[in-house]
Amino acid sequence: MTLPQSSDQYRRLRVALLGAGAVGSQVADLLLRHGDELADRAGASLELSGIAVRDVDAPRDVDLPKELFTTDAETLIVGSDIVIELMGGIEPARENILLALTSGADVVTANKALLATHGNELFEAADQVGASVYYEAAAAGAIPIIRPLRDSLAGDRVVRIMGIVNGTTNYILDRMDSEGADFADVLADAQRLGYAEADPTADVEGFDAAQKAAILASLAFHTKVPLDAVHREGITSITPSMIEEARSAGFVIKLLAVCERLTVDGAESISVRVYPALVSRTHPLASVHGANNAVFVEAEAAGSLMFYGAGAGGVQTASAVLGDVVSAARRHIAGGVGVGESTRANLPTVPIGHVVTRYQITLEVTDQPGVLATVAGILSDGGVSVATVVQTVDESESDAIARLVIGTHRATERALSDTVADLAASDVVDRVVSVLRVEGE
Repeated sequence: MTLPQSSDQYRRLRVALLGAGAVGSQVADLLLRHGDELADRAGASLELSGIAVRDVDAPRDVDLPKELFTTDAETLIVGSDIVIELMGGIEPARENILLALTSGADVVTANKALLATHGNELFEAADQVGASVYYEAAAAGAIPIIRPLRDSLAGDRVVRIMGIVNGTTNYILDRMDSEGADFADVLADAQRLGYAEADPTADVEGFDAAQKAAILASLAFHTKVPLDAVHREGITSITPSMIEEARSAGFVIKLLAVCERLTVDGAESISVRVYPALVSRTHPLASVHGANNAVFVEAEAAGSLMFYGAGAGGVQTASAVLGDVVSAARRHIAGGVGVGESTRANLPTVPIGHVVTRYQITLEVTDQPGVLATVAGILSDGGVSVATVVQTVDESESDAIARLVIGTHRATERALSDTVADLAASDVVDRVVSVLRVEGE
C-alpha cells in the first residue's frame, strides 16, 4: 500500500514493519495517516510495504488494511529500505535485523533485550555495510535520550547518569509513597490497569531497567557494557515502613539505573547498577510520578540535564520509533555511510563493591542498655561512620524491640556489605531490616 505523497518529487522508500503489537500497530497507523507530513520532514515518501506477523488474523489494537499483513518476514525484509523491528525477544528478531542490514537496509528497533545482549554484533554488522541501527525507543520510551547522548553530548564528557527507566516500578513506588499502600496491592492494581504484565518479574526484579542501563552506559561512556556486568536488585522487598522511614529522613524511594565514571586503583572505570535507592525530595527525580520516566545526566561542560516524559505506551513509544524512521529516511536521501557506535574508550566495568555512597541501615535490636554503643562500634570497626540515628521502641511485646534507622556518611559498598554481615551476626541485632543507598547528592 502506497502512502499519499505531498509531492511527486520525493524519492520513494519502502518500509517493512516486523510486529504489530501495542507499539507496532500504532506505528503502522501513524505511518498510514500522516504520510504527507512525514514525507515533508524526511524528504522521501515512506511506503509501508508490509507488516510481518505470526498470525495475520490475530486481533489488533488498531484497524489496519488486511493486505499489508504477511507471515513471510524474509521476503518483506529483503525488498525494503528501512526495517522497523518491534517483535521483541531475541530470536528471530536478531536474525531478521542481521538480514536487513546485510540487505542494505537501515534498522529501527525498540528491542532493549536484544540490544543489551547482542548490540555489539548488530552495530558491527551495520558498520560493515555502512548502514545504521536506530534505537531511540529502546531506553526510555518516548523520552529522547539516545540522540542527546550520541550526538548533542558527543563533544562533552558524561560523568553520571541516573534514570527512572521503568514505568511499572515507578508507578508502584509512587503509589506506596503517596498512599502508604502495600507492594502486593499496588502491583495488582498495576496489572489491572495494564501497567504491569501478568508475570511482572522483568519489571519488579529490575531486569528491564538493567537492560536499559547497559544501553545508556555503553552510549554515554563509549564502552561495551555487557548485561552481566550490571548489578541488579528489584523492589519486591520494599515495605510501607521503609517508605515511611525514607519520608521521615527527607527521601523518596525510586528504582534507579545509575551509570557513572569511577577511579579505581588510579584507573578510570565505570559502574553500572540498578537498585531501589533513596533520593532527596528536593531532587528533580523525586517529582517523577506515576508511570513516567526520567533520565538525569551530569556532564562536565553542559552540567545537569533532565529528560522527562512517558516511558511506555503504544502511541508514545511509536513517536520515538517514527522519529528514527525519519532520521533513517534522511540518511538514505543524503547518502553516505551510517552513524556508527563509538566504543573505543573500552573502560572496565567494575563490581559494585567499588561504589562510594551514603546508606540508610534499618535494624531491629533488643531494647537494652549498651546496644546502641555496640552497634556504633561495629560500624566504626568496619569503616562506616554514623551520621544520624533514629530510634523507636515497640512496647507491645514483653521484650521490647527497638528499631534503629541509621544514616551513614559516605563509604564503599564493600565496607558496607562486610559491616552489615557483622551486624547480622551480632548478638545485639535481632534482624537487619533493610539497607538502602542514597543517590543524587
